[in-house]
Formats: sequence, C-alpha cells, structure tokens
Amino acid sequence: MINSKLYIETERLLIRPFKMEDIEPSYVMDSDPEVSRYTGDGGVVSKKEIERRIVENVFGDYEKYGFGRLAVELKSENKFIGFTGLKYLEDMDEVDLGYRFMKKYWGKGIATESAKACLNLAFETLELSKVIAMVLPENIGSIRVLEKLNFEYKKDIFEDNLLVKLYSLNK
Repeated sequence: MINSKLYIETERLLIRPFKMEDIEPSYVMDSDPEVSRYTGDGGVVSKKEIERRIVENVFGDYEKYGFGRLAVELKSENKFIGFTGLKYLEDMDEVDLGYRFMKKYWGKGIATESAKACLNLAFETLELSKVIAMVLPENIGSIRVLEKLNFEYKKDIFEDNLLVKLYSLNK
C-alpha cells in the first residue's frame, strides 16, 4: 500500500509515486546525453534497465521505507516530465534528495518547486531531522537549486567512484 502522503500538489506540479506507465518516458529522459551527463550513472542502456530500476529500487523503497523517488507531472500538460524525491541510502544512513527532469523543462524553476515540496514531506510529514544531496561539481544548475533551498555545502566525497559535492539541510 503506497502512502497517500506521497501525493503532493504544488502550483504547477503533481508529484506522485511512480507507476509502470512512467517507464517509457523515463527511458526517453535518461537516453538524452545532456540529462545523463549529470546523473553519475553513465546513462541508461535499455528500457529493461529502467524498468528494473523502477520496479526493484523505487517500488522497493516505497515498500521498505514508506517513501522514495516520485514522478513529476506538469499539471498543464498532464504528463511525466521527470522525478524528484527522497531516497534512503543504507550505506550512508542518510536520506538523499534527488531530482531529474527532461531537458525541455530545465531552467523553469521546476526542480526547485518539486524539491521544496519534497523537503516539506521530509521534515513535516516524515519528521526527518536532516536531508542530504549530492551533486557533480560541473552541475551548476543543480548546485543553484540546492543553494536556493538553503542547503549547506559540507565537503567533496567519492560516491560510486565519482567525486561529488555533499550538501546538507537540517530541519
């Protein structure tokens, strides 16, 4: 049973749990080299891999932790445009904020709007005391989003053999 609190509406966005119909647009998004340049996972090799990640990782997180990455729809278009949300990182014992959007929607404040809604979920509904975020140093747009949300740069770390900037935000 998916937590009904994972359905969030903002002025422009519907943020909701992933569903199987999101596999195709997720594949299209992650196949864009401009998008995958900042993901740290090297991009996607197949639609089957996207399906596996959504079914095993995302749906698994909903079941195990009660939250996870969430699909984002632009209400005016009524279609998937990317994702945002929280992910529990067992190896770090931290909750990570992440977001990824189709390039067409970059620079429109959507990452900030959706991330702000997820931080409200984290701090008010899930009663977390801290959320982290990791970003590749060259992803200036994502760094700006974190700064707008008052995240504080902590240090550079290696995550999945990549140098990333670690940011943190306390409730």
